[in-house]
Amino acid sequence: MDVQHNIAEVPADLRSAGPDGPGAAFNDISTRILRSIETVIDGKPDAARLALTVLLAQGHLLLEDVPGVGKTMLAKTLARTIDCSVNRIQFTPDLLPSDVTGVSIFNQDSRRFEFRPGPVFANIVIGDEINRASAKTQSSLLECMEEHQVTVDGHTHVLGDPFMVVATQNPIEMEGTYPLPEAQRDRFMARISMGYPDARAEADMLESHQSVNPLEAIRPVASVADIAGMMRQVRGVYVSPAVKDYTVALGRATREHPRLRLGASPRSLLQLLRAAKAGAALEGRDFVLPDDVAAVADAVLAHRLLLDRKATSAGDTASTIVADVLSRVPVAREAQRR
Repeated sequence: MDVQHNIAEVPADLRSAGPDGPGAAFNDISTRILRSIETVIDGKPDAARLALTVLLAQGHLLLEDVPGVGKTMLAKTLARTIDCSVNRIQFTPDLLPSDVTGVSIFNQDSRRFEFRPGPVFANIVIGDEINRASAKTQSSLLECMEEHQVTVDGHTHVLGDPFMVVATQNPIEMEGTYPLPEAQRDRFMARISMGYPDARAEADMLESHQSVNPLEAIRPVASVADIAGMMRQVRGVYVSPAVKDYTVALGRATREHPRLRLGASPRSLLQLLRAAKAGAALEGRDFVLPDDVAAVADAVLAHRLLLDRKATSAGDTASTIVADVLSRVPVAREAQRR
């Protein structure tokens, strides 16, 4: 990786904007969204930032943890900060694919079948406890998440733009859960484990959540047009060839790792770089550093990796494997420069 670039090689329209330019608007809107989320979700700024990162990178988010730590609350809060269409699906064992995507119903008056859209037709779709539904129902989201469309009875219906699925799931050790298939997990750009809040944040929660639900006070602080504009800016963030090579090297290292049965897919590397671009934009930069890739590597890659039996019995986790890969893959000096 011997590629070096400088400011002259970065397209003029991708360079940092002045204090009153598009960069300032990006920062202002993202700050308002994060502040709104933090008024409801106590003590989890990293989770809020990663959720916004995934939204701006045009990905889908999986929130995985034990019940009661705020997974659904984070999903609802993120959705309410944006003035867009939002639908919530409660996944249960008896939920059918047509309950998610929609169904064709015969109209007696017109003597024709008419498509009735399901709850997936929204800008943000909250899938609560997604792994309580059967694999058949879970698979109904595959086309939606990858191609942003639904095909019913041979007819294709395009979903709105932007489109994001924010799904929650309980660990598979919990009763009444089904493991997400590998193909379904690979559709999610990132996975967040919420974890318990610290003692101070938990005490603040007990104080502020007793008399009123803070979610009711959340008002939209950004429009669909705002988010679409921010997504365009994220797509324009510059990535040097050296950083791309570093990203590829990380992916290949997972596939060759002796303790993994399944490494990172090509799709995951595309999503890793997109998330890194969004992270760089949130940091106020219009170019990606290797640190941006490393910062989101665990969230983007860990849930896609499958460990072998020896690694599992030794107490390894997907996150420890990602950390090991990050420590082993060298970063070229050129990749650390703008």
